[in-house]
Amino acid sequence: MIQTAKALLTKEDFAKRTDLPDWLLREYQTFHQTVTDKTFPCYFGMNGELKGELRYAYVTRDDWSNLPVALELFLALFNEPNPKRHGLFVFVEPFETEGSLEDYRKEFWEILQYLHEADDVEWPSESPRDPEHYLWDFHFNGEPIFVFGNAPAYKHRKTRDLGNAMVLGFQPRRIFEGLTGTEQGGIMSREKVRERVAVWDQLPKHPDISHFGDPTHNEWKQFFIGDDAEPIQGKCPFTHKKIQ
Repeated sequence: MIQTAKALLTKEDFAKRTDLPDWLLREYQTFHQTVTDKTFPCYFGMNGELKGELRYAYVTRDDWSNLPVALELFLALFNEPNPKRHGLFVFVEPFETEGSLEDYRKEFWEILQYLHEADDVEWPSESPRDPEHYLWDFHFNGEPIFVFGNAPAYKHRKTRDLGNAMVLGFQPRRIFEGLTGTEQGGIMSREKVRERVAVWDQLPKHPDISHFGDPTHNEWKQFFIGDDAEPIQGKCPFTHKKIQ
């Protein structure tokens, strides 16, 4: 098991640490090359990677126990004075052979469920437990977090393919302060990114993409979108402990 102090990785760790698995080093290099491409749609990811402000973690096929520790350490960064708009990217050890998009979606939700089961902090009383509520959001250690999945099975939405591994992006809600859905800065930033995404993907914006607080929107559907332009159907795979 990985030591607690080593659970959360920085950009420098990939060059200095000698205990990281080869598959992770390869996947990080692919990630770095992808998000620092000058045409990559997400300015925030690009700038964060270039400035060394992103953080990373990884899980293997048979051990996810590192993840709750890494996420707790990551969230603690936001308690520091004048915190950066950090993002956390978690690499999942690749399957022996590439899976289908549904294989990755299934594992994505299993990982979030695992995190939830490991979380000892009660969700805020005002936060909905039912994912079908338009104000539902994933919480860990008391923090609302937007989580999005990237996987090699994305063949059309190329912005969601960051290498041979599934990569989960974690963005605490507080990094969006001043950039929320209805604020002018948020509207402008979001539209610029979405225009660039459309160019990369050669697809229109996915119909499940919106902003948090939109009463016609289910946030969970935005966590792992389809590789097409069809709305996601069915029930959210996540179940809160209080309603299991």
